[in-house]
Amino acid sequence: MAITFITATDSTSVTVNDSDHGALVGDFVTFINANTGTTALNTQLNAEHQIVTVPDSGTYTITLSDNAAAALSSAGSADAEYQINIGINTVVPGDGWGAGTWGADGWGSASTETAGGGTLRLWSQDNFGEDLIFNERDGFVFYWDKSNGITTRAINLIERSDNAPRKSRKVIVSERDRHVICFGSNPLGSNVQDRLLIRFSSQENPFQWIPTATNTAGDLRIGTGSEIVNAVKTRREIIVLTDTSVHSMQFIGPPFTFGINQLASNITVRGFNSAVAVGDAVFWMGYDRFYLYDGRVQVIPCSVRDHVFQDFNETQSNKVYAGVNSAFGEVFWFYPSQTNAVSNGGTGENDKYVVYNYDQKIWYVGSLARSSWIDRGVYQYPMATDSNLVYNHEKGNDNDGTAFTSFIESSPIDVQDGDQFVFLRRMLPDVSFDNSDSDISNDNKQAVFSLKAQRSPGGGFVKTSTNTVTSTTELNHLRLRGRSFGLRVESTTQGVNWRLGTPRVDLRADGDR
Repeated sequence: MAITFITATDSTSVTVNDSDHGALVGDFVTFINANTGTTALNTQLNAEHQIVTVPDSGTYTITLSDNAAAALSSAGSADAEYQINIGINTVVPGDGWGAGTWGADGWGSASTETAGGGTLRLWSQDNFGEDLIFNERDGFVFYWDKSNGITTRAINLIERSDNAPRKSRKVIVSERDRHVICFGSNPLGSNVQDRLLIRFSSQENPFQWIPTATNTAGDLRIGTGSEIVNAVKTRREIIVLTDTSVHSMQFIGPPFTFGINQLASNITVRGFNSAVAVGDAVFWMGYDRFYLYDGRVQVIPCSVRDHVFQDFNETQSNKVYAGVNSAFGEVFWFYPSQTNAVSNGGTGENDKYVVYNYDQKIWYVGSLARSSWIDRGVYQYPMATDSNLVYNHEKGNDNDGTAFTSFIESSPIDVQDGDQFVFLRRMLPDVSFDNSDSDISNDNKQAVFSLKAQRSPGGGFVKTSTNTVTSTTELNHLRLRGRSFGLRVESTTQGVNWRLGTPRVDLRADGDR
């Protein structure tokens, strides 16, 4: 069926008739060679439009910038170019057997995918010199040539090479040897995706995918697991994560080009963006624990494990995003909590984070809505996004010009395993205020130290001693008695940057009742 239009005089709304268009609300379409008999209407139609509504599979509506000067009743003609479908931004849980991938969810629980396909639209991209290569998960691979300018769209690789991958899970450019690598791709000569197959182009040629005696194109297949979930570049190798195993992929040169070795089995990986490289190490989030590869695969002991995974929204697990804050030796995981699930009246987006400080080997958690993260490098500060905005992080000491509450709070600390009551008398606070704003006086460089006493596990804190500490404070006097204690250090002063050292407490035994 040819494309036709329905318009009404003095209306900006246009209904487009195109059988089996496959478009969704929010998708973009560009019309070319529009012929409606009215020059002004043709000019408005021959442009890019965002689809407003989709009443059925054969029609959709767009909005013009100006009112139509004439009415059309399923008339006119045009050629249409549809941009890639935007996909869904929130997974709708499956409601029956056969929805989604075998083993993707817990036994007896609903799948996170609908039977008709409910996966998030996720992208991977990498630089090929000054050009860009990017891939929609389980879809085509695209190439953007910088020399064509920013107004020229990327092309599908199959436009330059019919043998290029048609379906891939992720694309990476191996920088040392200049190969384009597609993970979870279709075999050469087939359109059927193999989620364990790795294909790579010839060296320095992203358009050559047919292996010959004179090039380095080829493929290899992982023998364990059911699908490649993620792949991460380090300085020396590419770490490939399937749903059950970890592999190291390295350039070995002709005739095999790449070799791959299994590093570990019986592991899990949370999702598409849940792994990140720090130098030669890779950190990632699994289904119920955190992992590290630094020459060997190991589980990272995690003191906040229950806090994270007991309030984790499994349905939206592919939204997890891992990032590095190298200035402070931190790996972040932004994740969606069950508290913020759509079923609980929330947005279903990432709203929490968990951080592993790999320098100090400690964990901390918090609440922050971020969907992506990039470390400082090209830009001076780390950058992150939420659903609408882009943020600079680690810039200044305030919340965009206003003070905010920053704090560190410990879990209950037992003294001698809590066998005896102890009495706390004095504390050396050990806090510095370096890098505070230059106009802040020493007296205003302050933080509040709160020590709380607990008499029994789970019994709650019964007394709190609070002291304001400045840059010149040497000693705080206390009067606290309990079996265990909690410490909270907090600052609400604008322009203040503070850093906690190692506070010391003077205590004595005070009975065992």
